[in-house]
Amino acid sequence: MVSERGLQVLRAIVQDYVETREPVGSRAIVERHAFGVSAATIRNDMAQLEDEELITAPHTSSGRVPTDKGYRVFVNHLAQLRPLSSAQRRAITAFLAEPTDLDDLMARTVRVLTRLTGQVALAQYPSFARAHITHVEIVALGPHRLLVVLVTDSGAVSQRIAVFDGSLDEQDMAIIRTRVSSLLTGESVGEASALLSQLAEVPHEQRITAALATLARVIGEELAEFRQERLVMAGAATLARREHDFRGSIHPLLEAIEEQVTLLRLMSEMVVDEHGLAASIGTENEAFGLPEASIVTSNYASATGTARVGVMGPTRMDYPSNFAAARAVARYLSDLLDDDEKSQ
Repeated sequence: MVSERGLQVLRAIVQDYVETREPVGSRAIVERHAFGVSAATIRNDMAQLEDEELITAPHTSSGRVPTDKGYRVFVNHLAQLRPLSSAQRRAITAFLAEPTDLDDLMARTVRVLTRLTGQVALAQYPSFARAHITHVEIVALGPHRLLVVLVTDSGAVSQRIAVFDGSLDEQDMAIIRTRVSSLLTGESVGEASALLSQLAEVPHEQRITAALATLARVIGEELAEFRQERLVMAGAATLARREHDFRGSIHPLLEAIEEQVTLLRLMSEMVVDEHGLAASIGTENEAFGLPEASIVTSNYASATGTARVGVMGPTRMDYPSNFAAARAVARYLSDLLDDDEKSQ
């Protein structure tokens, strides 16, 4: 059982190691932190931490560095997050202000988060599976091409082009718009997908029925993408700059960034605390092939539930600052999505 002072010594070791990248010795702790005890007493505390496998000596006669278990205890005992500066908060506000659409908002979110933390930034899209279609627009682009625009209450806007044989006049277009809009507007993404089979069932002229069948296929493909989980990322280049913080290769992280499926599964399984924050550290990620990486996230709210935004990097990261940045960005993102929902 680690004593209260032992936890404080662990906190000092983590903070100093993250800042200096050098193993931390008892003398350095006495000099940098006001414990009010001798170096010998600190060495005894460090010996207990080592027995508990919370710190380890990377070399003989060197200082100590945190283990993955030590980082976990440190994160679990965080008394408070490091507050963001006024400049950082202004940067978030300015960077996320007035996005053109949801895709733009999510792209800005990860860019500002990687800028604040220097880590790879990750953001889950809101789940569109429970979103409802609020508007359908069909525009003729030419004799054989129709633009289909779908808008949901979650802020998602999609545009797809449907190509078909034959030509349609204005009266045909009016029939098609009415048919599609009346069938899909107000339905959830899942319900709309199930209803698409009915789109071309009502008797019409052959050219209209053919166009409706093509629209059913194209809209179905789009709604299928809505139901898939999506992840947007930024800052992959930071891994190259931090390669010395990884004991092994950074290739598994680069592969996970490219694949996305692994990261989505990992993020979905992370257990959040009462503040909506979560961390998965080092060997806790071994099942996902990422035993040298840490991920910290914060939940944000959307019209269709919660999703996560956070950062990924080496286990030697500034957890308090990264948590604070993720939480601040998540809160701003929640507010933007809430305002967008109210304005619809």
